[in-house]
Parts: sequence; C-alpha cells; structure tokens
Amino acid sequence: MKKLHRLKNDTNHKITVQKFPTKTRASTSKTTTIKVKKQHKSKDSKPNSESQENHPIPQISNTLIAFLDKNPILTQDFYQIDALDLAPRLLGKFLRRDDVVLQITEVEAYRPDDSACHGRFGKTARTAPVFGPGGHAYVYLCYGLHMMLNVVADKEGVGAAVLIRSCAPISGLATIKRRRGLETEKPILLAGPGKVGQALGLSTEWSSHALYTAGGLELLDGPEPEHILVGPRVGIEYALPEHVNALWRFAVAGSSWISAPKNTLRRL
Repeated sequence: MKKLHRLKNDTNHKITVQKFPTKTRASTSKTTTIKVKKQHKSKDSKPNSESQENHPIPQISNTLIAFLDKNPILTQDFYQIDALDLAPRLLGKFLRRDDVVLQITEVEAYRPDDSACHGRFGKTARTAPVFGPGGHAYVYLCYGLHMMLNVVADKEGVGAAVLIRSCAPISGLATIKRRRGLETEKPILLAGPGKVGQALGLSTEWSSHALYTAGGLELLDGPEPEHILVGPRVGIEYALPEHVNALWRFAVAGSSWISAPKNTLRRL
C-alpha cells in the first residue's frame, strides 16, 4: 500500500464542546466535538442515564462563529492528491450544511484502475463527477435508498474519490434526528454512509458541488486523529481479490462512531 502522509498541522447559535470517548494508549479522550445548545432545554431533550454513562459530556461554552474561524473551509489544493493519501487526511475534518456540522470518523478510498471504483467503467452521466477535479462532491443513490457522499480526489480526469462512511455529530442534532427519523444520540445515528447522506439532507443534485466554496455543503479543517485504524473496504465482494483485501478503509481509533464490521480494523 502506498505510504501515507500525515497532515501537519450563525452568531445566533450557542454551542457546547462535547468530548466523545476516544480510547488511546493512556485511555484518555482526545477527540473534541461540539454540539448546539438550546437556550431553553425541555425535559424531552434531557439525555437519559444510559446516554450519559456511555458519552460523558464535559461542556465548554463557545460560539459557532469562533468554531468556524478556527476551522476554515479547506482549499481545493487539499484534495489534489491520490485518493489513498486523501482518505486518512479527511479523518477529523468537518462537514457543514446549514446548522448541521459533522466530524468525519471513517472513510474508504477508491482509486483509478480499482475494480471497486465507480469510475472503472469510464465516464457516464452518473459517474462524471468522479472524473472532475478534486474537491467536489460525488453523491449517488445506493440500492434505491441511500444517498452516499464521496469526496472527489486527485486531478481532473483521474476518476478517484473517498467515500464518507461515518461521522460524529457536532451541531444541529435536532435537525440530524429529524432527517434521520431517529430519536437517539447513539452511534447508530451516523455510523454508516447512507446515514451520513440522510443527516446532511443530500440528494444526487449535490454531485459536482464544490466543497471548498462557502455556502451549501462545506468541508472544514479539523484536528488530526492521534491514531488511525485500517482495514479492507465494506461490501465490495464483486471486486478483484487484491482490491477486496486492500487496506483502504480508515477510521479514527477509539471512536464509537464507526460502522460495522469493526473487527476487520486494526491499528495503523
């Protein structure tokens, strides 16, 4: 596998910083996320004891505008690299649409000459965005049900992308729950690519959207995870053996917000 390169390093809303458990060698939490806090909290919005036990929430008041200032929109140059290099760099970055902000926790790389990549059959009306310049979205409908968000990688004409498999909620939790039709704060809310697309309210009309422009769907800078898990991609049994077994799936080590199967992932 190609050597991975590590990436070095509106005002009316109130938010709180929420630290979801992230296991490290010292068993400390390193991943910081934020969550919209309503001015008046109803009894129904109070987390139950199980949620509090599984996800302790040390809270620090802040403003959404300060968060966005600290995590600016990534420039197009960020995406102009091989999908296998881009995939782990996307971990910890933030997706934003309206009041919803998600932190990317799991991804899969799809490369040129990859028998699991949609671009393997060449450019079609459906796959044309994959062959566009890096930094654009490629959204497709899976099984007639799920909207799958991909981040196009590399130069124009290459045909490569990174699938966003899972995210952690940062803000807009009420909107996420409404779009998902699910009243929970557990990882089932966003652990899976179709769930991410639904939480962001995406459709195939978002294909070719520039993620590096303000407005609509944006991809913001974020912290690099301390440790990364790798494993084979999911649901590509139709591909050639060398691609089925390739370790092109990446996830934030210790995060609860990772899709199944988890037992195929190991520390990088």
